[in-house]
Amino acid sequence: MQELYKYAAAIIACAAALPLAHAGTLDTVKDHGALRCGVTTGFAGFSAPDAKGHWTGLDVDMCRAVAAAVLGDAGKVEIVPLNAQQRFTALQSGEVDLLARNTSVTQSRDTSLGVIHAAINFYDGQGFMVPKSLGITSARDLNGATVCMQTGTSNEQNMADWARAHQVQYKPVVIEQFNEVVNAFAANRCDVFTTDASGLASIRVAKMADPDQYVILPEIISKEPLGPFVRQGDDAWLNVVAWSFQAMTGAEELGVTSANVDQQLDSPNPNVQRLLGVTGSAGKNMGLDEQWAYRIIKQVGNYGESFERNVGMGSPLQIRRGLNALWTDGGLMYPLPIH
Repeated sequence: MQELYKYAAAIIACAAALPLAHAGTLDTVKDHGALRCGVTTGFAGFSAPDAKGHWTGLDVDMCRAVAAAVLGDAGKVEIVPLNAQQRFTALQSGEVDLLARNTSVTQSRDTSLGVIHAAINFYDGQGFMVPKSLGITSARDLNGATVCMQTGTSNEQNMADWARAHQVQYKPVVIEQFNEVVNAFAANRCDVFTTDASGLASIRVAKMADPDQYVILPEIISKEPLGPFVRQGDDAWLNVVAWSFQAMTGAEELGVTSANVDQQLDSPNPNVQRLLGVTGSAGKNMGLDEQWAYRIIKQVGNYGESFERNVGMGSPLQIRRGLNALWTDGGLMYPLPIH
């Protein structure tokens, strides 16, 4: 009996040592009737409000896709603007159900914060923007420059590592609020703005009074795979978010768009049939109905549509697909099979 007590005590001790899981997010979202989605405080192309207060962007489309899959309506999203310091705390505490805030996936974030990434919806890298008047054409010419960046991001460490490796001396101007960093750069408080290259493109177009007076240097000094995060310990919710994104990339690969999705319901292609819920049980496997992916494509579009609309050549940012193209076009987007 004493051995049994010891065994039971050991099991209890092990259980106590495990991190608490926030299970049941899928049910929470269904009960609430809306998806609470954490995004940036305003980042053109990824998540920003228009003149009427309507939020759009690549990350907002990620929120909308999940809402369409779970709640049947891409519009059932409650946008929660978060700065870099707030984002993980808001997700950990349950203030938001999903964090889709152009956040880089790193080992430490996936293992030490109680959160985990569900997908990579944009492959990026840290770069530099300078006023054209400085006449600088390479980051290697930045010796002695003052560099604006936001605290609480990976930009600080990346900049320090790169400068050390290339023997470049610089003076950091580190500011907490993103918009204040932008304002400091626009007011010439620093020579350089460093952040993800997509962010620089967004800032240049949306925040600078005369975008033509600024150039983005060619160097990319880091890998910044950006994507949505969920809380650890809730695999059912992780599946929903992860496969919502896979449905968008899979639809692009299969040529299914928001414009032709209704016609594609009659497609003889078995992969299209499974994607759209004509056959198979992909929805049931996740606690959803079988039209979950159909609604994503119909209401939000496939990944290519979302990319071009928000950040691609059809948008003010005019970012080329590059690494974010499908694998069949030389990119890194490799849709996983739905069956």
